[in-house]
Amino acid sequence: MASKRDYEPLPDGGGDLVFVCVAAAIAGVFIGFVGGAFRWCLQYADVLRVDLSDWAHRLPGPGWLVPMAATALGATLAAAVVRWMPLAAGSGIQHVEAVYRGDAAPPLLRLLPAKFVGGVLGIGSGLVLGREGPTVHMGAALGAAVAHVARFSDSTVRMLQTAVGGAGLAVAFNAPIGGALFTLEEVTKSFRLKTVLATAFAAATAVGCSRIIIGDHPDFLVQAVVSPNLGWLPLFVVFGLVTGCLGVLYNRLVLGFVDHVKLVSRVPAEVKAAVIGALIGLVMFIHPLAVGGGDSLTQSILSGNTMILPVVIGFLALRFVAGPLSYAAAVPGGLFAPLLAVGALWGLLFVGGFGAVWPGETASLAVPMAIVGMGAFFAATVRAPVTGIVLVVEMTATTSVIVPMLAASAAAVLAAELLRSPPIYDSLRERMPAEPEPEPEPSGG
Repeated sequence: MASKRDYEPLPDGGGDLVFVCVAAAIAGVFIGFVGGAFRWCLQYADVLRVDLSDWAHRLPGPGWLVPMAATALGATLAAAVVRWMPLAAGSGIQHVEAVYRGDAAPPLLRLLPAKFVGGVLGIGSGLVLGREGPTVHMGAALGAAVAHVARFSDSTVRMLQTAVGGAGLAVAFNAPIGGALFTLEEVTKSFRLKTVLATAFAAATAVGCSRIIIGDHPDFLVQAVVSPNLGWLPLFVVFGLVTGCLGVLYNRLVLGFVDHVKLVSRVPAEVKAAVIGALIGLVMFIHPLAVGGGDSLTQSILSGNTMILPVVIGFLALRFVAGPLSYAAAVPGGLFAPLLAVGALWGLLFVGGFGAVWPGETASLAVPMAIVGMGAFFAATVRAPVTGIVLVVEMTATTSVIVPMLAASAAAVLAAELLRSPPIYDSLRERMPAEPEPEPEPSGG
């Protein structure tokens, strides 16, 4: 006997659902162009940052002061933007989650310029932060604005800001399915029909529009990767377990830096951001690939470029500390993109260390383990393994490592759960300051 559908029939023939989907698609167009422009600005800033570092190395005298001053200035200006719009600080993903849960008011549209300008200043100057947090938050603001114009109910406003926030993640990584899954697995933790359809329409239109600006290609260009032999699967499981422990350490480092920087309450936020920016600028002088979102470094690894183990260890150590330190500056910027770079470096280091003690040929595992490391480290910190796997598959256009990535990601989440470490965005949401009552948007009439 066939089972009944697990949802009630839609009232009015589904008219309300149609309006919600149309609104989601319209908001998706907006975040597609805004997020695409945001990505273009950050890509251009990456080029300028490398040129600046090269120029500083050629200067006579203390050339290292140049990148320190540049990053400190960018961080200071980003902190000034946050002083004008406090909600622009940090990733913003935890706020999107709080809004969906009914614990915070939806973001106002004036958050968008604050996130855009502050994100370009902070991330563009070299802070080790990700583009996805600001893009998700800008998407949420646009989704809420469109929902308010359409006079939807409060619950639908919260749902639509969440759906379009997921479209923002899709734009940030050119990964429409991953962005949609992020909304469903990480934020709502449910698969309700209205949310699924709204997220799908928003992500589809958003990524379609963003590709007009940034192009239609995966984020990382990877040559064909041979699927690892099934006999290596236990190694990937062990790798996942260790990655879970590393993810717990990374989360604690993020929270530790955030808490300790907040304790220095007598120092203005702009000064703290400037000090952190100067430290990151010094790292940029050491090597420009050690700072920023990390895409160039990840691309180098996935292209199969050879790195000796001391260099891998150096990059990993610098980025492992610089990411949490940058987040403590409380300027617009996320955690996802730096996580992917750390995961790729960790996978490369794991293979190198294993190859030093294993008599067999392990060089062919370098790129597969780096790809698996991206997904597993994401899963360990964010605790959204399916989203992490799909994001990495879409970003690399590689499906040959899905089985080992699934095993490693599951093992990473298991290890993090056994260590009783909460997901990073749960911890950050608990640290959100209480919001004042929001001012209404100008009616224009």
